[in-house]
Amino acid sequence: MHALAGLGGIASRYEAVLSDIWGVVHNGVRAHPLAVEALVSYRRQGGRVVLISNAPRPKGPIIAMMDGFGVPRDAYDDVVTSGDATRVILEQYRGQTVHYVGPPRENDSLFEGLDITIGPAEAAAAVVVTDLDTDSDTPDMYNDRITVWLDHNLPLIAANPDRVVEHGDRLIYCGGALADLYEARGGMIVMVGKPYKPIYTEALRLAEQAAGRSLDRSRILAIGDSVRTDAIGAAGAGLDLLFITGSIHAAELDAFGNPDPEAVRRLVEPSGATMAGFMAKLAW
Repeated sequence: MHALAGLGGIASRYEAVLSDIWGVVHNGVRAHPLAVEALVSYRRQGGRVVLISNAPRPKGPIIAMMDGFGVPRDAYDDVVTSGDATRVILEQYRGQTVHYVGPPRENDSLFEGLDITIGPAEAAAAVVVTDLDTDSDTPDMYNDRITVWLDHNLPLIAANPDRVVEHGDRLIYCGGALADLYEARGGMIVMVGKPYKPIYTEALRLAEQAAGRSLDRSRILAIGDSVRTDAIGAAGAGLDLLFITGSIHAAELDAFGNPDPEAVRRLVEPSGATMAGFMAKLAW
């Protein structure tokens, strides 16, 4: 367990990288230039990069968003999102009504072409949550609505299992935080995306497709900033983890001051992930 100066120090060990996006490649507002440089440099040396995200939209809008943030397309080979995985689950609700929670902008691409009606909880077969309705919402504001969902015995499909995400210099609640509350009150939840197996299966397939050959798991590196999603997901997929401390865990780990490797170890160890090292921000 040690701090790394950059990805370049360990890049030769790995043929492919599965990297988180929010908090690693960008902060929800603009790209992290050093992270972009690191991924571009890694690919120039022959490595393959698949970006893996709990964004609750298909990858097309996420790629367009990254274009706007200044993430060049030569920083990655492909992208897989929680939205892509959610659409597979939503196939079983064709011709039915679901109740949607989240920003309207995420509604269009997630349900496009699925013949699903968005309606009130009282008429729905399930609740689909991407994020909270606004960035200023907190999960406890949804308790009255949760009571209705419980009364109708609705499963909650969390298209974004993240609890919080970095947005500029703020942390905002995500769909996973609402799913946690629903489960705590006795509701049934279906979590999609990291750290669950389906999104890693697809990410690994895309990495092998980009490489043009099969890849040994020991030669694939996961990069991420969340213990709950990235570290647990890496452990479940049998991948080494490069942990980014300077995002959602920055304050507790003193990521930009004098970080204690032992504190990082204690935080990550329960996930079962094998650590390749840690750094405050991804850099080459």
